[in-house]
Amino acid sequence: MGIRICTDIGGTFTDLVVVDESGSVNIFKALTTPENRVDGIINGLTIAADFYGKSLQQLMESCEYFGHGTTTSTNALIERKVAKVGLICTTGFRDVLLFREAGKENPFDWYLDYPEPYIPRYLTLPVTERINAEGGIDIPLNEDEVREVIRKFKQYDVEVVAVSLMWSFVNPAHELRIGEIIEEEWPGKTYALSHVVNPRIREYRRTVSTVIDASLKPLITHYVSTFEDRLREIGYRNELSLLTCSGGVTSPQEMIASPIYSLDSGPALAPVSGRFYAKKELSKDHVITCDMGGTSFDVSRVTDGIITISNDNVIQNERLSIPKVDVKTIGAGGGSIAWVDDGGLIRVGPEGAGSVPGPACYMRGGERATVTDANLVLGYLDENYFLGGNMKVSKELAEKAIMKSVAEPLNLSLMDAAYTIYNTANHLMTEAVRDMTVFEGIDPKEYAVVAGGGAVGMHIIPIVSQLGCQEVIVPKTASTLSAFGGVVADVVREFNRSHLTASTGFDYEKVKSVLNKLAADARAFLDTVGVSKENQVFEFAVEARYLFQERELTVPLRSNAIQNVQDLEALIDDFHSKHEFTLGSMEKGQAVEFVVWKVIARGITPEINLQVQSLSSETPNRSSLKATRKAYFREMGGQVDVQVYDGTLLQAGNKIVGPAIIEEPTTNIVVTPGSTVTLSKYENYVIDMKEYFAPADQTASVPVTQ
Repeated sequence: MGIRICTDIGGTFTDLVVVDESGSVNIFKALTTPENRVDGIINGLTIAADFYGKSLQQLMESCEYFGHGTTTSTNALIERKVAKVGLICTTGFRDVLLFREAGKENPFDWYLDYPEPYIPRYLTLPVTERINAEGGIDIPLNEDEVREVIRKFKQYDVEVVAVSLMWSFVNPAHELRIGEIIEEEWPGKTYALSHVVNPRIREYRRTVSTVIDASLKPLITHYVSTFEDRLREIGYRNELSLLTCSGGVTSPQEMIASPIYSLDSGPALAPVSGRFYAKKELSKDHVITCDMGGTSFDVSRVTDGIITISNDNVIQNERLSIPKVDVKTIGAGGGSIAWVDDGGLIRVGPEGAGSVPGPACYMRGGERATVTDANLVLGYLDENYFLGGNMKVSKELAEKAIMKSVAEPLNLSLMDAAYTIYNTANHLMTEAVRDMTVFEGIDPKEYAVVAGGGAVGMHIIPIVSQLGCQEVIVPKTASTLSAFGGVVADVVREFNRSHLTASTGFDYEKVKSVLNKLAADARAFLDTVGVSKENQVFEFAVEARYLFQERELTVPLRSNAIQNVQDLEALIDDFHSKHEFTLGSMEKGQAVEFVVWKVIARGITPEINLQVQSLSSETPNRSSLKATRKAYFREMGGQVDVQVYDGTLLQAGNKIVGPAIIEEPTTNIVVTPGSTVTLSKYENYVIDMKEYFAPADQTASVPVTQ
């Protein structure tokens, strides 16, 4: 096995994971460079090359796989630094981007205007045509109007054209013809067709997905091409793999063709890591993944080994229907700013300090208190060992910021203010996990927790203690969880198409035709990206609902077709069971409507054989004990002296009983009283919470041997 590398660009740090030829995993971090994000990646690769005693060229020449997750498209969407798009729609539907689905966030606010559409109305131009719901042509396409619209778009300096016509996913003939006319009238002009981008029912979601995809095409084309060129310059010779929001990777060509799948691609790979570690360490298929970075806290879920995917996604207030890993995100990262509102209540986030100026302790001009500042003041961080000693931070500046931002306004002591920030952040993150589990009928006690992100080890035990979770894994790669997911991720792409049919009067022939076409497209995709036949896997599913329901549930098909009544009855039974499991009820006699048919193409990535360490004594060697320092534990009355362990010197099998702190170069684990942490044979930290919920001697500590 050659070297496998994956990078993931976050708001504060650019993460890098390297799995070398021996199966050893090493992680590296460099500050994100907002002005040119590729520079941050190259900086991280340079650090990695130095670690291995190689030149950058030598490292990249020995790399067999390079994965990359980028926030470029997400940031562009947030800042609206995207291409100018012109939309061609069906006459009578010019305001679909304005009216959306006719709902309002607050339906009782009579003065609330509709949000501004993603593109202005003057760039949305209609043409005469109409295809009906069965695919028949009621009104032929007026090609002269199409040519006139294109002439107007030229005058408006439109950079990309999007086309979204009524019922085009049933019959794409008119959209395809418009594409041909664009090529005739405007050779070389980039365009996007809705039946290709998002061939699903629900007009607004299909249209806005197409417009967003179109707006990202020039940006992602330039970014991917430039990044590939930089990799070639430093010696990489194989194909680049790009992380997608569907929880997999794809080729540069496919990403350029469908850039919408680059949105939120980083958080989507965290549950891939979570699934890998839970299976490896605990043989668990039920996993909650928590990823706490510098600016946000992300929660995702894996049930029975299957990552939860949603086709109902909101990105920057636009509701899309692309298949995306279901991630609950809140603004509660290490860089989240603590502040006191007008009512005298403390708040944490959603505003973050970012990497520039960053938390006050970064000494880059930040003056507002953050969660990282609180962790430093509470003793959970060592100002001389931040990022393994590679970055200097100031406890004094953290104290000043907390005093000014929180302690003085609330008349609290420094320690009480710092703990209040810490506890508030924990509460917010706990509620985010509840949203993803309890509020969806899931008992978190039945799930293992995999914790990622550089700051998560200082918060995860208080979080899971409120949820009743018994087992927690903090991987050595915790601070680069999404990046590691890119190393072990499969090639994944979902192909779907709406075709409505019900359990009464089921359309066997049309469903067979739809599934066969989707399977052919899925197979062609895996062939195109170079997945060998033996590594190709196809999963079939359908989104279904009871008649008159608005929400669909995804139900796997037991085979790749619905050929007879027995197959249909089995599918109906599976839907009833899924409905009862998810929503707590089912209606056995009610007809079921099948809305969207799916084929998921999966190119299996060869399994990584992690290095296995021989288990040592439960008692750590004296060399692993770095120091004893004061840290704050409310359950022990305040500041107490705790043992601080060097995680790089702990051995597999060593067990740490709280209160204690474990320091890794890129993350710290705060072992609270009553909890126990063991370093596994794969060198990941496994936290046993069973004792936490039972009466225990909170002053217990594991002795240190000579």
